[in-house]
Amino acid sequence: MNKQQHYVLRTVEERGIRFIRLWFTDILGFLKSFAITPAELETAFEEGMQFDGSAIDGFSRDREADMVAQPDPTTFQILPWRPGDAGVARMFCDILTPDGKHFEGDPRWVLRRNLERAHALGFSFYVGPEVEYFYFEDSGPEPKVLDRGGYFDLTPLDVAQEYRRDTIVSLERLGIPVESSHHEVSPSQHELALRHTDALTMADNLITTRLAVKEVAMEHGIYATFMPKPLEGYDGSGLHLHLSLFQNDENVFSEETDEFGLSKLAYGFIAGLLRHGREITAVTNQWVNSYKRLVTGFDAPVYEVWGVRDQSAVVRVPTAKRGKTASTRIEYRAPDPACNPYLAFSVILAAGLAGIESNYSMPERVDDGSRAGLHRLPASLAEGLEAMAESDLVRSALGEHVFEWFLRNKRQEWERYEHHVSRYELDSYLPVL
Repeated sequence: MNKQQHYVLRTVEERGIRFIRLWFTDILGFLKSFAITPAELETAFEEGMQFDGSAIDGFSRDREADMVAQPDPTTFQILPWRPGDAGVARMFCDILTPDGKHFEGDPRWVLRRNLERAHALGFSFYVGPEVEYFYFEDSGPEPKVLDRGGYFDLTPLDVAQEYRRDTIVSLERLGIPVESSHHEVSPSQHELALRHTDALTMADNLITTRLAVKEVAMEHGIYATFMPKPLEGYDGSGLHLHLSLFQNDENVFSEETDEFGLSKLAYGFIAGLLRHGREITAVTNQWVNSYKRLVTGFDAPVYEVWGVRDQSAVVRVPTAKRGKTASTRIEYRAPDPACNPYLAFSVILAAGLAGIESNYSMPERVDDGSRAGLHRLPASLAEGLEAMAESDLVRSALGEHVFEWFLRNKRQEWERYEHHVSRYELDSYLPVL
C-alpha cells in the first residue's frame, strides 16, 4: 500500500468519515457513484470494488456485466455539503475489467491513454476553463430567471453573489481553486474561471464543479443548469478552454520574439484544432441544444479561424501576462459545459498533436470581421456526427468502443429530435397553414 493510500485511510479514521463514494462517469459524462464503508477501503485499494457494468449505459453487455472500480487515492476529498456526524468523502475511480485490464469504455481511461501519448512526445497538457452556467427558479419547462443583470453586474442586479460565493468556498474545500467569478452577459448567467492544471485533474475538477454548483443551488432552493442554450435570444453557456503544453516546467507554447508570443509548437497545435475542428465538434458539443449556441450574433464561435479579438473565431490567442511566459496559452472556444470533459480533452489534444507532428500550415489570422470563404463549424448535431464518423483521428483518440457507442447513441438522439414538433413550428405554422 502506497503513501497516498495510507493518507486516505488515516484521514478517514481521524475525520470520522462514515461513507466513501466512488465516482466515475458514463460515456456521456454523467456522474455515477456508489458508496462503501471505511471497513471496505483497504480491499478497494488492493482489489477494487466490483459492480454491475450492464447497469451503466454504454459500459458493457449483460454477458460482460462485471466491472471493477479502482479508486484513485490522489482524488480523495471530503464532501463539504455533507456536514454532521456522518461524514462523506469521494474518490474518482478507474474502471477495470475483472482480469485487471483498463476498460476501453471508461472515459477517464480514454483521456489517460491520450495523455500517455503526449507524454511519449515529451509534453504535459494543461487546461484552464471558464465555466458558464445559469441559475433558474426551478427546472420547469419555462426557465424563470433570477435577475436581469448583465456582464460583470453587481448588486442589486446580481442577486446570485451569495450562491457563487458559497460555490467557490465548496470548491476550495474540495481542492479546486477558482481564479475569478462574475455575472455573465445573459440574465441569470454566471461564470467560474478555474485555475489551470493538468488535463486529467481538470477533467475530474469539472465533473466535481458541475455537481458542486448544483448542490449549492439546491441548498438555496434554486436550480443550476449547464444546458448550452436555455434562453432564446440570449447568449448560451460556453466552456472556453485555455490550453498549453509543458515540457518539465517550461511552457513550450511561449516564444517571446513572436508577434503574439507563440512558438512554432503553439501554431502547429492551433493548425491542428482548425483542420480537425469539424471532426471533434460532436464530442465537444454533444447535445442537440449545443448547436443553438453556435450561431452568429451571440459572441459564440462559428468559424474555423483564429484571431486575437474575434469572438466568432474558434481559437483565440489571449495576451500573456507580462514577463510570465508560463501564462502563454491558446483559447479553444467551441466546447460547452455539458460535454464529457474526459472525451473533449482527448479529441482536442489529439487534434493539436496532429498539427504539431504533421507540421500543418497555419491559416491566416482573421480579426477584421470578413467571413468570405471561411469554413463553418457544424450547424447541427447531425452535421457534427457526419464529420466525426469519417474521422480516423477521433476514432483513434476515443477508441473503437467509445467511438461506435457515442455515434450510435447520438444518432438516436438526433432521430428523436427530428420527430419532435417544436413550439416554434406550432406558433409559426398552425395559425396560417
